[in-house]
Amino acid sequence: MLELKTKIEGKTMIITVYGEIDHHTAREIRTKVDAAITSARPELIALDLSEISFMDSSGLGLIMGRYALASELGADICVLKPTDAVARIILMAGLDKIVPIKRCLDEKTTVK
Repeated sequence: MLELKTKIEGKTMIITVYGEIDHHTAREIRTKVDAAITSARPELIALDLSEISFMDSSGLGLIMGRYALASELGADICVLKPTDAVARIILMAGLDKIVPIKRCLDEKTTVK
C-alpha cells in the first residue's frame, strides 16, 4: 500500500514516501507529488526516502521527473535520508551528480 506525506517547513516541502517504488506505484506517486509541488511552489523539494523498503529503476525515473519539474518551477530538489539500498541505486546510476543526497536538510555536502 502506498502512503505519501507532505510537510511544509518555511520554503521547503518535505515529501515522505512509504513502502515500495516500482512500476506499479511510480505513476500514483508521481501524480500525487506533482500535484503537491505545483500547488505549494516550494523553493526546495526534499524527497524523504527513509521509509522505502524497495526501489527499482522506476524510482530513478521518478526522481529525475521531479528534478525536471523542480527546474521548471525554479526550485531545488534533494533526496533526503535514503535507506542504504536506495542510496546505492542512486549512486550506481550517477543520479547523485544531479540530485544531491542529504542526511538532513541543513547538510551542506552530499552523501557519497
